[in-house]
Amino acid sequence: MRSIFVLFVAVQFASWSQEITVEKIWKNYEFYPKGIDGFKSMNDGEHYTRATEDLSIYKYKISDPNDKGDLLMDGRLMTYNGKQIAYDDYEFNSDETKILLLTNMESIYRRSFQAFYFLFDLKTKKLQPLDEENQPQTLAEYSPDGKMVSYIHGNDLFVKNLESGKFTKLTKDGKRNKIINGTTDWVYEEEFSITKAYGWSPDSKIIAFLRFNEKEVKEFSMAMYGELYPADYKFKYPKAGEDNSKVSAHVVNVKSGKISNLPMISYEYIPRINWSSTSNQLILQTMNRHQSELNYHLYDFNSSKPSYKLFYQEKSKTYIDVDNNLLILKDGKTILRASEQDGFNHIYKLGFDGSTTQITKGNWDVIDFLGIDENTNIMYYTSAEPGATKKSVYSIKLDGTDKKELSKESGYNEAEFLKGMKYFILTYSNSNQPPVYSLCKNDGSIVRILESNESLANKIKSYPISKKEMMTIDANGLKLNAWMIKPSNFDPSKKYPVYMTVYGGPGHNEVLDSWDGSDYMYHQLLAQKGYIVFSVDPRGTIYRGSEFKKSTYLQLGKLEIEDVINSAKELQKLSFVDANRIGIMGWSYGGFMASLAITKGADVFKMAIAVAPVTNWRYYDNIYTERFMRTPKENEEGYDRNSPINFVSKIKGKYLLIHGSADDNVHYQNTMEMVTALVNANKQFDLFIYPNKNHGIYGGNTRNHLFQMMLDYTLKNL
Repeated sequence: MRSIFVLFVAVQFASWSQEITVEKIWKNYEFYPKGIDGFKSMNDGEHYTRATEDLSIYKYKISDPNDKGDLLMDGRLMTYNGKQIAYDDYEFNSDETKILLLTNMESIYRRSFQAFYFLFDLKTKKLQPLDEENQPQTLAEYSPDGKMVSYIHGNDLFVKNLESGKFTKLTKDGKRNKIINGTTDWVYEEEFSITKAYGWSPDSKIIAFLRFNEKEVKEFSMAMYGELYPADYKFKYPKAGEDNSKVSAHVVNVKSGKISNLPMISYEYIPRINWSSTSNQLILQTMNRHQSELNYHLYDFNSSKPSYKLFYQEKSKTYIDVDNNLLILKDGKTILRASEQDGFNHIYKLGFDGSTTQITKGNWDVIDFLGIDENTNIMYYTSAEPGATKKSVYSIKLDGTDKKELSKESGYNEAEFLKGMKYFILTYSNSNQPPVYSLCKNDGSIVRILESNESLANKIKSYPISKKEMMTIDANGLKLNAWMIKPSNFDPSKKYPVYMTVYGGPGHNEVLDSWDGSDYMYHQLLAQKGYIVFSVDPRGTIYRGSEFKKSTYLQLGKLEIEDVINSAKELQKLSFVDANRIGIMGWSYGGFMASLAITKGADVFKMAIAVAPVTNWRYYDNIYTERFMRTPKENEEGYDRNSPINFVSKIKGKYLLIHGSADDNVHYQNTMEMVTALVNANKQFDLFIYPNKNHGIYGGNTRNHLFQMMLDYTLKNL
């Protein structure tokens, strides 16, 4: 009798051990895929380097899969003041004789950081700190000739001469919350995805940089807890309709230190600064406040008398997206850029004389420029030509002929070309396949697999996994992309509750045929608990052309929540869905959607979880908000008619608000104002605040706690 009991317990334990848990996902990170960190291309296009676990750097021949590698830097010998240097990243100088090591990196906001850099000379084997006074730096890089290193400290731009060891402070007015040189303010970092606001001329004689005067920008304050009296953290944050930094463009002569202003026509923003890689030609892009006009400025420093001209303007009735899709050709006369002029995002060749030629055409969007081989005049890019949920790699000649698809598998294909454009790293995944990293020739043929993540794929198979099904849903006559995960023991004769996960905002698709990492496993956990998990991309999302994307202009939230509610109503019609048990969860813009769903969609949704939600666009930053809404003064109705704060009286179901108190992006203020409205309307709700946590709500046990709380709330209320 006892042996049978022991066998029963053993079988039960084996079964339980294969259950997905929040702890396995968000504390132990058991389902985290491997990557190929530390992989760097060499100048010759035939070799690459990789860092090993002991932080050594080896050089390998691309064509030889059996190459054991040549040791370039022995990580065990990288010591300073008796301590081994543990670096987070490394970069070579232009002739690959020196290495810049980035250590002790600390995040400031989403993309900005401070760190301590070390310089290593491959010939002399000498290791030295960039700054022996131990002051933190950011955005350090070698000059093109490898004789100097530039960096930012204290909002000023510095250069170190490597031969003499002398430091030169090129700007002298940098001060926190007042003047920034060479890097960007908070709103540029977040909304234009740029922190590096300086660059070397190819001849290493000039540095172009942006200067931000923040003095008139209003400060936002956050309490930081932990001491008897909380610290008051203040930073400049321009909300919708409020004053921006005054941004100006300059060049500094590195030898003389002379700073000159760069002329340009009236503008509000300078979102991009690009040098040609071969000649002293600088291109700046500027925009008006509405972001409906984009201007290209050319500055030529190839002669003793620099020249300037505005060589192109693009205007839109709505807005223009700024991206990194810009290539300056070696002919000194042409750039390649992306534009939605014909209704879809395509590649155009633009001459400095104002001439323009469209290279790609079709009812699909180009996504990323990957580079160009100017010896063959072949350009490489990714696009959503197979559909908005997918991404593929292509090549095309500059005359628009001979287009070829280089990626072989349907799903999500991302590529990074090595120097010389002979090879690229392909990252492939689909909605049920962890990422596979392959080294490929430029024709798409695979040289070898660098990381298959086979062990993770096999591990996942040992759990009760349900296939994520890509689909479309008819939402009131509109075909929307969606996906669904059903319980592993799904029985079509039964009825199941539905957990919707939605983002729904501009510039992002939630419905992609790609690996969704820890979120995928959490959704599998919900399916394991008996829920159907569902997601939909409403109007306003991307890769379906500009008309679909820009349909939400001046009315963020209106069409998106209509599509989400109509999708939920379609789910209610399915025989296996419990129509009275539909819930929704969203983070950031998704939190905005979840809050609108439980208010405007109160008759459909039983539960909503809103993490770090925008609750009124008046509280969000001006570059993002005004791009889609213009200012509150210009568009009061658009701001008010779609703010969940104004519809709290409609709430019937359970509503959980979650926020980090130190969210520098979507301020905790959004949740506090929502709480005020809920109290005034006498509506009960649930609230959880994570002290000192930012928009990502992570660190230590935080993510584990957050997702366990959301799971428990879902099990109890849905």
